[in-house]
Amino acid sequence: MRVQSVGLVQSLASAQQRRSTPATTLSEAMAGVRVTLSELGRSKAASKDSDIDDSSLPDAIKASLKLIRALKQQIADKLLELQAVMREQALDKEARLQRTSALQGELAVLNGALVGAMADLAKAVKDAGLDAGQMAELSQLSLR
Repeated sequence: MRVQSVGLVQSLASAQQRRSTPATTLSEAMAGVRVTLSELGRSKAASKDSDIDDSSLPDAIKASLKLIRALKQQIADKLLELQAVMREQALDKEARLQRTSALQGELAVLNGALVGAMADLAKAVKDAGLDAGQMAELSQLSLR
């Protein structure tokens, strides 16, 4: 899994600017970000998400759960990368600061996408009118 960003430097610069003023919409906060999976990533995700696929939940909810899992994994990976950069002794102070700042910007974008995906899931659940069994299933899948 990887995050492809269009104009990463521009996105980070605008994210830095928006820190002082909050974004007015989620789409503004996520502008230029696209999540894609490689062929290997898709096959691993398919097997990893088989519990979601096998559930009795509506497709929109299944898609939201898969996206949330993928975003959580990407966030965990970025946090590990950030920790590694902070421990890297070979980098000088300025290079470490630039790299950590860039990673923090990427984390902010991923966290914004996660918040949006969770909001989409909440709306899909509300609109679907799930029965008690499906709600229990959703709760179980959300914890994994």
